[in-house]
Amino acid sequence: MKRSAAALFAGAAVVGTLDLLFAIGFWLPQGGAPIRILQSIAAGVLGPASFTGGTRTALLGCFLHYFIAFAIVFVYWLAARRIESLRRRPILWGALYGIGVYVVMNYIVVPLSAARPSRFNLVWIVSSVIAHMFLIGVPAAIAATMALPRATTDQR
Repeated sequence: MKRSAAALFAGAAVVGTLDLLFAIGFWLPQGGAPIRILQSIAAGVLGPASFTGGTRTALLGCFLHYFIAFAIVFVYWLAARRIESLRRRPILWGALYGIGVYVVMNYIVVPLSAARPSRFNLVWIVSSVIAHMFLIGVPAAIAATMALPRATTDQR
C-alpha cells in the first residue's frame, strides 16, 4: 500500500511539474511570468482577483495544480485496476487519456470555473494537446500502472 501511494504521489509530482514547465516554456518568451501562470490556475477559484493576490494566490494556484495532477493520476489508477488493457499498454492509453484530460479540463472544468475564457490561440491549443498526451497522460498512466499491485502470476 505504501508503494502504491508513493507511486501515485510521485506521478502527480512528475505530471504537475512537466505541465508547469511546458506552460512556462510556452508563455515566458511571450512575456508571461511564472507567477501569473500560477495565478491563472487560482483564477479558477478566485476569478480575476487572483491576479492581484501576489504570492498568496500563486501558492494557491500551485496547490490546486498539483491537486489536479494527483487527481489525473488517481483516475487512471482507478480505471486501470479494472481494465487490463490500461495496465498492459500505458503509453498508448496514456496518450489517449491525455487527450481526454485536455478535453475535460478545457471544455468542462475551466468553463464551469470562475476563470475568464482565454482568447483563441491555435498554436497554444495544438501544443497543449500534444503536451497533454505526452507530458501528462503518458506519465500519469505509467505512474498509475506502477502503483498497481503486481499480478499474482508475476510473483514467485
